[in-house]
Amino acid sequence: MRKMKLLMCYLILLGSSYVISSYGPYQRAQMTGDILLGGLFPIHFGVASKDQDLAARPESTQCVRFNFRGFRWLQAMIFAIDEINNSSTFLPNITLGYRIFDTCNTVSKALEATLSFVAQNKIDSLNLDEFCNCTDHIPSTIAVVGATGSAVSTAVANLLGLFYIPQISYASSSRLLSNKNQYKSFMRTIPTDEYQATAMADIIEYFEWNWVIAIASDDDYGRPGIEKFEKEMEERDICIHLNELISQYLEDHEVKALADRIENSTAKVIVVFASGPDIEPLIKEMVRRNVTDRIWLASEAWASSSLIAKPEYLDVVAGTIGFALKEGRIAGFREFLQRVQPKKDSHNEFVREFWEETFNCYLEDSPRLQESENGSSSFRPLCTGEEDITNVETPYLDYTHLRISYNVYVAVYSIAQALQDILSCTPGQGLFANNSCADIRKMEAWQVLKQLRHLNYTNSMGEKIYFDENADMAAKYTIINWQRSPGDGSVLFKEVGYYNIHAKRGAKQFIDKTKILWNGFSSEVPFSNCSEDCEPGTRKGIIDSMPTCCFECTECSDGEYSNNKDASVCNKCPNNSWSNGNHTFCFLKEIEFLSWTEPFGIALAICALLGVVLTAFVMGVFVKFRNTPIVKATNRELSYVLLFSLICCFSSSLIFIGEPQDWTCRLRQPAFGISFVLCISCILVKTNRVLLVFEAKIPTSLHRKWWGLNLQFLLVFLCTFVQVMICVVWLYNAPPSCYQNHDIDEIIFITCNEGSVMALGFLIGYTCLLAAVCFFFAFKSRKLPENFTEAKYITFSMLIFFIVWISFIPAYFSTYGKFVSAVEVIAILASSFGMLACIFSNKLYIILFKPSRNTIEEVRCSTAAHAFKVAAKATLKHSAASRRRSSSIGGSSASSPSSSISLKTNGNDCDMTSGKHTPRVSFGSGRVTLSLSFEEPRRSSLM
Repeated sequence: MRKMKLLMCYLILLGSSYVISSYGPYQRAQMTGDILLGGLFPIHFGVASKDQDLAARPESTQCVRFNFRGFRWLQAMIFAIDEINNSSTFLPNITLGYRIFDTCNTVSKALEATLSFVAQNKIDSLNLDEFCNCTDHIPSTIAVVGATGSAVSTAVANLLGLFYIPQISYASSSRLLSNKNQYKSFMRTIPTDEYQATAMADIIEYFEWNWVIAIASDDDYGRPGIEKFEKEMEERDICIHLNELISQYLEDHEVKALADRIENSTAKVIVVFASGPDIEPLIKEMVRRNVTDRIWLASEAWASSSLIAKPEYLDVVAGTIGFALKEGRIAGFREFLQRVQPKKDSHNEFVREFWEETFNCYLEDSPRLQESENGSSSFRPLCTGEEDITNVETPYLDYTHLRISYNVYVAVYSIAQALQDILSCTPGQGLFANNSCADIRKMEAWQVLKQLRHLNYTNSMGEKIYFDENADMAAKYTIINWQRSPGDGSVLFKEVGYYNIHAKRGAKQFIDKTKILWNGFSSEVPFSNCSEDCEPGTRKGIIDSMPTCCFECTECSDGEYSNNKDASVCNKCPNNSWSNGNHTFCFLKEIEFLSWTEPFGIALAICALLGVVLTAFVMGVFVKFRNTPIVKATNRELSYVLLFSLICCFSSSLIFIGEPQDWTCRLRQPAFGISFVLCISCILVKTNRVLLVFEAKIPTSLHRKWWGLNLQFLLVFLCTFVQVMICVVWLYNAPPSCYQNHDIDEIIFITCNEGSVMALGFLIGYTCLLAAVCFFFAFKSRKLPENFTEAKYITFSMLIFFIVWISFIPAYFSTYGKFVSAVEVIAILASSFGMLACIFSNKLYIILFKPSRNTIEEVRCSTAAHAFKVAAKATLKHSAASRRRSSSIGGSSASSPSSSISLKTNGNDCDMTSGKHTPRVSFGSGRVTLSLSFEEPRRSSLM
C-alpha cells in the first residue's frame, strides 16, 4: 500500500512538473513565488499564415512581427510585481511569482497559454497531501492579467470562468464582457466600449458632422462597439454612409474593394473600431492611393498604435482624432525599462527577441541565427547583448504617455491589494461564510475573485480604484490629435481635450479647437455632411429615397422662423408676432382696431356727432314750436320720444369706436338694439293711431280710449321691453367679450366676440320685424292728410332701413377686424339719418321756412279734402250695392233712391285767411245724412 502511494505521488509530481515547465507556449516570462500570477500579452502582432493540409503532424503556428508596445506592457507587470516583492509593508513575507505568455494577438495562442493556468489549478484540486509530502509543490495561478484584444479576452474568460479564476484585462473594452452571467470572473481596468461609442457620437455631433463611414474589426471588439455606435448615431439623426467590417487577414482584393468604396464616398469622416493590426492593411492601401482628404476617428485600440503612427503614413492619417486612455505615471518605470538586457533578464525569454529586433541583429546562441544561416530568414549582424538601448529610438521606451502600461500596473496592484486585504483580515469580519477570513497560504482563486469584487483603495497617484457592479472602471478618455512633429517628422499625439462619462451634464466633454490640426496643417473643421448647411430662415426638407441626413433647404412658411443654421424645423412665431421677410426672426404684430385717431374713425365719429347735433336741433325746434298745428298734428309727445331715441341711436355708434373693452363689447349691441326698437316703436304707434282715427267712420268712446296717450306709451314700452329682455338673456348666457384676432398675418385685430351670433340675430331680427310692421301701417296710411302723418316719408325711411340692414348681414360676415365695427357703425348712421331726414325734414321745412302752412285752416282744409274723398267712396259703394239689390228684386222699372253729394262753404273752397268760417261736409243717400264738422273742441280732441 505504501509503495502504491509513493508511485502515485511520483506520477503526479512528474505530471505537474511537465505541466508547469513544458505545457503551453515555449516562450514565456516566468518566476516562481509563494503566489503565482498569470499574464497574457501580445508580444507579436499575429501568426504566420500557413495552410495545414494535415499530410503530417500539424506544427505550432509561428508568431510574427514583434510588438514593442506589447513587450513594454509585459515589462509593466514584471515591474509592478518586483516593486511589491521589494516592499516591506505590502504583503510581507510573501513573494509573488508570475508566468507570462505571448498571445500573438490570436485566440488559439491565448487558449494554449490559458490551459496551462487551468491545468495546474486542476491538479491542486486533487489534494495531493493525502498521498504524499510534496515539498516541491508549485502553487496555482490565482489570477490572470490580460488579455489585450476583446476577442482574445472573450475566449480566455469563458475558460477561466469555469474555474472562477479572476481575470483582469488592461485593454479589452468590448461591452459584451460586462455580462456577468456569461463572464463570471472577468474584470478590467479599461472603460467599456459602451461609453466609448457614446463619446465618439458626441464628438461627431460636436463638430456638426452628419455623414460618416463606420469601419469595425470583425471580432468581439469591433462588432459590439460599432453596433452601439450605430444606435447612438441614430438617436442624434446622424447617418452612416458605409458600414464595413475589416480584419488583418483580408485578401488584397477585398482591401482594395473597401478602399474603392471609401474613396468614392462623399463622407469625409471615417470612424474605426478596430485594433492596429486589423486597420493596418487598409491604411497601407490608402497611403498607396494617396487619399489624404479623410479624417479618421480612432477608438482606443489604435488611437496611439505604433503600428499605424508611422511617419510614412502621416500624409493619410495626420489630423486623426483618437480616444486614448487616461495616462498615468509610474515612478521608476523609465529606469526599469532602460535596464533591460538579455544576460540579466534570463527569466524573461522575450528579452532576447526584443534585443534582436531593436538592434536588428542576432545574439550568438539565438535560434534565429541558425535560420539565417540556413537561408530561411534575412541576414543580420551579431550583437553582444550589452548594447546601449538608450541610443536607439523604439516604441518600447516611449514612456511619455503611459496608458495601457498604467492599466497593467493598476491590475497587478489591484490583485496585490486584494491579497493584502485577505492577509490583514480580522476573523469575524471577513467576506466568506460566517464572516470568516481566507488563509493566504491555502488560498484559492475564487476567494481572490470575491475579494476583488469588494476592492476599494487609493493608489500611489491618489486615484480611487474600485470595480462597479459590472466589474468595470470609470470611463475617462483623453482626446488626442495626430500631428507631425516639427523636429523629426514623427507622429506627435497632441492632447486637445478630454471626455469623462461620469461628469455632470455639460461638463463631460471638453475640446480645444485651437490645438487641432486637420489633415496635418489646416485649422478649419472639415465638412462631412451629405448636404450643405441650410441658412437661417430655412429648414431641412426630406428628399425621397435618401437618408434623413441628405436634405434640401426649404424656406420657412410665413409666421415661422429659424435663426440657426441647419434647422430641422422652423419655429412658429408667438401669437403676437410674425416672421420677417427672411424668416430669421419674429417681430411684434401691429395692433389694430377702429381707433379715434385714424381718419376713418374720425369721419365716423364726426358723422355720429353731426347726427346727434341735428337731432337735438330738430328736438329744439319742436319744443319751441310745440303749440303749432303741425307739431300737434304729429303727436308731439311721441315725437319727443322718437327724437330722443334717434339721439341714442347716433350715440350708440360711438361705442363701436375706440379700443374694445369687455364693458364696451357688452354695452354696444344692447344700446344699439334698444335705441332702434324704441325709435321704430314710436313710429309704429304714431302711425297706427292716426290710421285708426281716420278709418273709424263714427268715432266712439272706445276709439278715444284706444287713442289715449297713456296707452301709446304703454305700447312703446312693451315693444321696447321685449328687446330689453332679449339683451338681458344674451348678456346672462353668452356675454360678449374683447378678444384678439390673430388670423391675419401681420396684424392683431382687437375686436369683440359677440358671444352668441344667434342672440345678435334675434336682436336685429326683432328690430326688423317691428320695422316691417311699421312699414305696413305706413303704407296703408299713405293717403291720409299730409298734416297728420308722414306716411310716404315713413315708408321711405323703412325702405332705407331694410336696404341698410339687409346689406349689413353679408357685409358683417364677410369682413374682419376693425371693419366689422365700421360696417355696423355705417349701418347705424345710415338708418338713423334716413329716419331723421324722412320723418322730420318736411315738418322742419314747413315750421322754419313755410310758417303760412303751419295754421289751423291748413289742417282743416286738408282734413276736409280727405273727408270728402272718404264720403264719396262710401256713397259710390252704397249706390252700387242698392242697384244690385233693385235689379235682383223688381227689374229695371223700379226707381232707385236719389243720391246727392254736396260741399257747402261760405265763400271759397278753402279760405286760408279766415279762421271763423266753419267748413261743413255733408252727403246724403236715401234716408241717411251724415255731416262732419270740425269745430274747435272736436279738433282739439283729435290733436
